[in-house]
Amino acid sequence: MIIRSTAFVKSSEKFEQCPPPVKPEYAFIGRSNVGKSSLINMLVNVKNLAKTSGTPGKTQLINHFEVNEKFWIVDLPGYGFAKAPKSVTAKWEIMIRGYLEQRENLMCVFVLIDTRIPPQKNDLEFIDKLGEQGIPLVLVFTKADKQSKTRTTAAVEKFKEAVAETWDELPMCFVTSAETKDGRKELLDFIEKSNPLFVPKKI
Repeated sequence: MIIRSTAFVKSSEKFEQCPPPVKPEYAFIGRSNVGKSSLINMLVNVKNLAKTSGTPGKTQLINHFEVNEKFWIVDLPGYGFAKAPKSVTAKWEIMIRGYLEQRENLMCVFVLIDTRIPPQKNDLEFIDKLGEQGIPLVLVFTKADKQSKTRTTAAVEKFKEAVAETWDELPMCFVTSAETKDGRKELLDFIEKSNPLFVPKKI
């Protein structure tokens, strides 16, 4: 897929405030500081489309971005550690749950996993919950450039083993780096193939 255009659409405090569900959309979520916004920027090849920060919990709203006028990318608040009061993080949880359970045009949730961190309970619980609710998901391992390829491969396999304890068939997985752009083509190809608005050309 060639990225021809990108545009910020809207930030929403509540699921009900999201744009009308008129285009397929793909949501990105993960633990705070997993590199979510950086990955989105890498995918669309726009440096500051999604706002990045070294401070965990920077994304606090449901952020919609339009790509190629054919689909939306959604940057969701992270879960887990964030420098915010419990009352605020509880509000984020309600917002995210409402979005994931009720957004009718949601094609897939990309769950981001930091390859440098061992399997975390909240990651595994979140993945299991999506599976129980029948919400399509893909695992996206981030920051592959921050360590050797051998260590990244071992970390991915260890996480897969943890997921396999509760899953009969593992979700699709991608290994990425926002710095080296590893995994970019594979993720964009996946989006293109799963997007009903990308109609194959007639021969």
